[in-house]
Amino acid sequence: MSSGPRFDMDYFLELAIGGLTRGSIYALIALGYTMVYGIIELINFAHGEIYMIGAFTALIVASVLTMNGMTGVSVLILASVVAVLYAAAYGFTVEKIAYKPLRQAPRLSPLISAIGMSIFLQNYVLIAQTSDFLPFPNLLPVLPFMEPYSHIMGSTELIIVLTTALATAALTFFIKFTKLGKAMRATAQDRHMAMLVGVNVNRVISNTFIVGSALAAIGGVLIASHIGRINFSIGFITGIKAFTAAVLGGIGSIPGAVLGGLVLGWTESFATGYVSSDYEDVFAFCLLVLILIFRPAGILGRSSVQKV
Repeated sequence: MSSGPRFDMDYFLELAIGGLTRGSIYALIALGYTMVYGIIELINFAHGEIYMIGAFTALIVASVLTMNGMTGVSVLILASVVAVLYAAAYGFTVEKIAYKPLRQAPRLSPLISAIGMSIFLQNYVLIAQTSDFLPFPNLLPVLPFMEPYSHIMGSTELIIVLTTALATAALTFFIKFTKLGKAMRATAQDRHMAMLVGVNVNRVISNTFIVGSALAAIGGVLIASHIGRINFSIGFITGIKAFTAAVLGGIGSIPGAVLGGLVLGWTESFATGYVSSDYEDVFAFCLLVLILIFRPAGILGRSSVQKV
């Protein structure tokens, strides 16, 4: 008498860890979307390209350091620092070019400007580099204590999850307890009143783009090292999915961005493992549609009441 197919716990855990890893990257990038939206209530559609530029910068720096005989964790640290600084500079520049001149324009204008900036950055990297996928070295160290569990969760996955947790905790502390963080919260609550009490709103907005871009660059270095290859188009689909994660969790909410990233990561992982990898994106965006139908503000978002 057949007992039917058995549930494979190891396979389930492998999918769960894979979804956690993927969701952690989405969360890092979604934090940038949600911070910018919380401050100026607009979507920075060039954010995915900042993530891509961070990954390419790390590849170039790591290649130069390796050719000069440097190895080990020092390569990871230096490549990550340069990638974060370079991506932050790009985020600052995007805000000055694509957003600041249009701050008083109709809301559609900066949105179109951001899409144009996204296309420009894609083609800029395409011309400067190549359309082919480039191999990316595994910069993340191997943790010996993870060896017995490597069939379920490797060192790379653990480092990605821990980095996301630490970055989220650091960002939360920064927003709640630093002077600039308080200025960000004041600007998000009421920009005009913040200006009246002496907050430099332009500086706050620029710093918001810088912080969000730095987080995206960290995500770019981590996922490129995990997957092992990059090209000029990786920012587009990842950026769209990170935006989806931000909307899922409740755009404007930092915990919501993290929760949305994890939910999206697990959805894609289990759909790939138990249904088909061909429907990975379908399940992700179907989940978004369902959330928008039954909870338009997102899982942790609050519905705003407009007074007429």
